[in-house]
Amino acid sequence: MQSLVSFKKVIVVSGNFPILTGLDFETGPGEVVLVKGRNGAGKTSFLRAVAGLLRITKGSALVLGVDLISNPADARHRVGLLGHETFLYEDLTAKENVTFVLKATRSNISKVDAALSAVGLTGRLSDLRVSSMSAGQRKKVALAALLAREPELWLLDEPHAALDSWTREVLDTAINSSVANGATVLLVSHEPLHGSLMPTRVVELAGGKVITDTRDIKPVVAEKVPL
Repeated sequence: MQSLVSFKKVIVVSGNFPILTGLDFETGPGEVVLVKGRNGAGKTSFLRAVAGLLRITKGSALVLGVDLISNPADARHRVGLLGHETFLYEDLTAKENVTFVLKATRSNISKVDAALSAVGLTGRLSDLRVSSMSAGQRKKVALAALLAREPELWLLDEPHAALDSWTREVLDTAINSSVANGATVLLVSHEPLHGSLMPTRVVELAGGKVITDTRDIKPVVAEKVPL
């Protein structure tokens, strides 16, 4: 199996405190991996490490064939992260923010309008500055950027938070479509998953490492939904 993520004995230290403590994890294409654990287990730190946002202190870490120790910036350009922080520019509009993200990640900008429309940000909303937006609208902008990029690896940290039920279903449908076409999703959620989105695998973290890994969950099957 081709590995999209391969972590072996990964240690990440923040200050003097180890937040990942010898974590082992591997995943290939076409999986929806639900990452569970109590608060402080290392779930968000794990996603941020996979995204290349945290320095790997020790161990082996490959993401999409990129060595995170020697070249984390390349990994950051190739994965899609949707988390608590939207990383949007306050003075830019929704459309400008999505366009900026696509240019920064060397992605095709032709799908900006379709992605914004998919999350309900059309007309004047697409031209509204982020500084004037609600938390839910900001999350939609970040989601639109993710949809337009169509990354091979999706990293989702509480992705349904601040989204209305309609946009949640848009996200779930997009996840299933991408997974059916070979993408992989790492998903942290305290909410029970329901509707069309179901994990194919559940991993539980505690103390900064994987303690259980359940794989006997049926895979997601869906057709690609074009933007």
